Amino acid sequence: MGDESETTTTGSSLIQIGFAQVGSESDWRMAQTQSIKKAFSEENGYQLDFIDCNNEQERQIQALQDFIDKGVDCIVLDPILEEGYDSILKEAQDAEIPVIVIDRNIKADESLYSCWVGSNFEQEGIDAAKWLEVYLKDEQRESEEINIVTIQGTIGTTAQIGRTQGFNSTMQSNWNMLDEQCGEFTEEGGRAIMSAFIKKYPDIDVVVCQNDNEAYGAIEAIKENGLTCGPEGDMVVISFDATQGGFKRMIAGELNVDIECNPLQGELVAQIAQKLVNGETVEKVQYMEEGVFSADKAATLIETRVY
Repeated sequence: MGDESETTTTGSSLIQIGFAQVGSESDWRMAQTQSIKKAFSEENGYQLDFIDCNNEQERQIQALQDFIDKGVDCIVLDPILEEGYDSILKEAQDAEIPVIVIDRNIKADESLYSCWVGSNFEQEGIDAAKWLEVYLKDEQRESEEINIVTIQGTIGTTAQIGRTQGFNSTMQSNWNMLDEQCGEFTEEGGRAIMSAFIKKYPDIDVVVCQNDNEAYGAIEAIKENGLTCGPEGDMVVISFDATQGGFKRMIAGELNVDIECNPLQGELVAQIAQKLVNGETVEKVQYMEEGVFSADKAATLIETRVY
């Protein structure tokens, strides 16, 4: 099936919101969707028109066109790619419909959208590299040659670009990036890429997975090839998202650290939408609060994770 459109019961007093979501490719994405749906509920005074765009940009642009044609009060866009939205954003602007861009960035004239809400992906990459630097020092391995492979997210997405740039720009001189390949943010992709890496490179010290689902696949591939990973294993595994699933992998001793990417954006986005509909101005860039969680803390913190 293609897109999935859901609309709450109509009501003239409700604020009309159109949300064009990337898809449902990961646990993180589904948590984000639920956060948005909860915040933009009819009970809270909204009518939400939700479309799952199935990772197809053409479908997403058509969804935005449909929202404009319906005359919604505000559009929420999580862009599939960074480029290609200028024309449709100009149509929204001409229709006086404010647009809130969330999660992924877009390369477009900033005057065409009201604000962006999400994570500092480059900082996440920097945080991952800094964690690794401290970890290797604690393990008395700071002077070793460290061989690293990266399972990247979907190429061209903001998370992939930011996490790659952040990590790579913070690498130490004795760290070697052996290879970087795209796993599409999926468990299947992570498993396939990690299997290929193991066959190609006999000495891998660190695996950087750009989301939790890729990490799950990479861990399975490592085990299938007779190797181990995690705090007591052959390879250090670094992931991003910090979902409950990631915490469970840390508790199981298979994952070393998870860099948080907070998907619970709904409440903040709804507050911004309310202000925009009321004609107020908002800050152009608004970051979510995020942290870094290592395996030794996972068991005590997992109960606090709501996604």
